[in-house]
Amino acid sequence: MNLTSVRSTIRNALKAWTFILQDYSLLAFHSIRSIFSDKRYVTDLVEQMDVIGVGSLRIVFVALLCVGGSIVLNSAAQFSRFGETVLTGDAVSLAIVRELGPVFTALLVAGRNATAMASELGSMLVTEQVDAIRVFGIDPIVRLMTPRVLATVLVLPLLVAVGDCAGLFGGFLVASLTLHLSARLFLTRAISALVFGDLCMGFTKPIVFGFIISTVGCYQGFRVKGGTEGVARATIGAFVEASVTVLVVDLFLTRLLLYMFNLS
Repeated sequence: MNLTSVRSTIRNALKAWTFILQDYSLLAFHSIRSIFSDKRYVTDLVEQMDVIGVGSLRIVFVALLCVGGSIVLNSAAQFSRFGETVLTGDAVSLAIVRELGPVFTALLVAGRNATAMASELGSMLVTEQVDAIRVFGIDPIVRLMTPRVLATVLVLPLLVAVGDCAGLFGGFLVASLTLHLSARLFLTRAISALVFGDLCMGFTKPIVFGFIISTVGCYQGFRVKGGTEGVARATIGAFVEASVTVLVVDLFLTRLLLYMFNLS
């Protein structure tokens, strides 16, 4: 392969990625603008909030319960070595609220709901249901995408709050069994370690993550090509792209929030 073909391949790849980014940005902007339109589908919004929020509640609780316990197990030996087991509550609360709670919850919702959005919308596109909606003079973005985006943005912070509580509870259970810490001491240290900036970090991230998860899932669904095989590819792509995007955005968002609230 000569230098010219390499340059051509790179140029074509950059053009393709630029087109995808532009197409995704326009679709996401359209969904945001549709929130303020005259036509609102409240029933669909409530239904999506139930599917995303209530449906994900159990897996988020169990996962973050185990994450909180794992933090204590990994840090107990180090704290015991220096006789600072009382700091366990501080470590669990800061790790869960700042980082692990929002990120784990977002990844779980991406695996459960971004894939569902992509497969559902992709199936509707393949079976020409989306075209039927257009025939009736209804914008598919307003009818199908906007309720999902708004529901995810509204519900994900609530799921993070439940996950944070589950993580603290899991950390306390393991700490009480391994380090013999009392509930009062653990919870006092866990709450006192948090400041206003930590809470802002913990509940700003899920809003951004919810928007990313829902828009990526809907984008993959609306851009399905190739029949049922395309639906399968879109489902996988929705999870992979949403998860990777969440992790990349989390890196920069964490740095920005740490700087804004002077927590670094």
